[in-house]
Amino acid sequence: MQVKPFFLLITIIVLMVSSCAAIRTAPFDQYSYQKAVEIKVEASQLMDKATTPYQEHTEAIEELLLDAQKMVAYEQNKPNNGISYEMWKLLADADKNLLAGFFKRWNEQGQFSPVFLGEAKPQVLEAMDILIHYEGKKDKESENSLMNLIRANQ
Repeated sequence: MQVKPFFLLITIIVLMVSSCAAIRTAPFDQYSYQKAVEIKVEASQLMDKATTPYQEHTEAIEELLLDAQKMVAYEQNKPNNGISYEMWKLLADADKNLLAGFFKRWNEQGQFSPVFLGEAKPQVLEAMDILIHYEGKKDKESENSLMNLIRANQ
């Protein structure tokens, strides 16, 4: 009868270790959440100015894109954080149709029409909202939304 308590203890330990290994999402990070919100607000304000010449806003745009690159580096080095890292890479990639891509096209075009801005801005901000939602919740639903967005933009 001594075997049962020992077996029970081993079983509990194995279950605890294996359940911890199954958690592969980085925990909530206030800095990541805060910076995502700040960058979204700043991006929204700058995007509102995209009907004016790009050169009038070069310094502010460069600062915003530098902040996005900093987030790529920050997210890259957090354990179990592949989803946020991939999303920040997409946002910071000038060849994609998200944050950095919007500013690259604005630079190439000189300025946008209000119609184009009305179409492009909500798409970029929605992508950032999905990231912010994920950073705040870290639940399966927000993870799936973010993964779908990443797959659609790769």
